[in-house]
Amino acid sequence: MEKLAENAHEVWSLGRIADGWTFGPWRDDATKQHPCLIPYDQLPESEKDYDRRVSLETLKAILALNYEIHSRNTP
Repeated sequence: MEKLAENAHEVWSLGRIADGWTFGPWRDDATKQHPCLIPYDQLPESEKDYDRRVSLETLKAILALNYEIHSRNTP
């Protein structure tokens, strides 16, 4: 789940950056700055927890739709 959370943050960050957002000390919609435009491992635990919850709920939805998740062990 941690890798999914990290990916969710990366996708969110890339979307913000594509929309012209940059890092800033606090969120400012007018200047498009956000303090979470940093690598996942540097996020505060509260932000990581948010990404973890989103990832967990996504996995639950996939399973509720009767999809199966299989691990692929490729060298």
